[in-house]
Amino acid sequence: MRRALRSFGPSIASASWAEALRAGVGALVGLAIAGIFALSPAVDAQLGLYLIAPFGASSVLLFAVPNSPLAQPWAAVVGNTVAAVIGVAACLLVADPALRIAVAVGAAITATILCRALHPPAGAVAMTAAMSPDAIADLGFRFAVTPVAAGTLLLVALAAVYARLTGRHYPMRQHDEPNINRTSDPSPSTRIGLSETQLVDLLERYRQNFNLGAEDLARLVGAAELQAAAQRTGPVTAETIMSRDLVTVGPDTPAEEVAALFRRHRFTSIPVVEEGCYLGVIYQIHLIGADSADPADRLMQADVPHASPATTLGALLPLMAEGDVDAVPILEDERITGIVTRTDLISALARHNMPCDIEGALGPCPQT
Repeated sequence: MRRALRSFGPSIASASWAEALRAGVGALVGLAIAGIFALSPAVDAQLGLYLIAPFGASSVLLFAVPNSPLAQPWAAVVGNTVAAVIGVAACLLVADPALRIAVAVGAAITATILCRALHPPAGAVAMTAAMSPDAIADLGFRFAVTPVAAGTLLLVALAAVYARLTGRHYPMRQHDEPNINRTSDPSPSTRIGLSETQLVDLLERYRQNFNLGAEDLARLVGAAELQAAAQRTGPVTAETIMSRDLVTVGPDTPAEEVAALFRRHRFTSIPVVEEGCYLGVIYQIHLIGADSADPADRLMQADVPHASPATTLGALLPLMAEGDVDAVPILEDERITGIVTRTDLISALARHNMPCDIEGALGPCPQT
């Protein structure tokens, strides 16, 4: 009984308040803009540009789960449009209301799957057409163009803009798109030795091809491999691998002096501190195009991810692997006590995860 009751519980992982608000505000803004500037909340038989209930369902996917294959532009626009065409056809050909609705929704599901455009709200689009014979008699197949195709296109465009403004990626990255360095190599976290075809085969084998894309699966497998590698190294923390003898600059240090420190120490990053409190980090790239008199606080990057001395290697690995940062400041009560660079990380991995036969050439392998 307990197992049966638990099966009715939530199966979706919990989300933060910030993510819930991000999705809700996105749908609010998207539908509001669509309703104010392009689509009328009331039925407009002349222009055919009006809001329909399935747009609300599309908004759930576009703004809440933009990484889902079901939410991508092709699925949304083609799926809704094909379903609208089928719904109109059913409305014109089938007289019985109950049968008409069933035929429209069933045929829409089949057609959108065959078109590789499965989009759950498309079933509601077909049902809306089948339930509105009077409106369809006036609009005919124009219903598929306006409001369905035009309205969905508008929502997709607004979702893409909103995703960029809120730090998300929509449309979803494809498996063969350039990485963050604009090269054709897969990103480090998705470099797992499996081709796109193999990843797609895995998704089809486990019947997950409607829920995940190949890029999503590669990213998840890569993240799992990184986490597993970090766990194999044991309880390695930032405190054990960080650089402690820091060279720092104050917020008023001119760029000329910062450049001299980079040349002298061959660093890739220099923290900026004021009275011991951490303010930000200057990377070498920040000096490009800078005036020699520019102060350090104008050059630095303040939003660099930071960690505590107790942060594990597993938490540091993804930051470095994705290339988001070249160094992670280690802070205690807003004071910098060390910094973990790429060199520190590579050295730690070499010491803690080196194969025994290679390590044996340098010294005895530890007993396990």
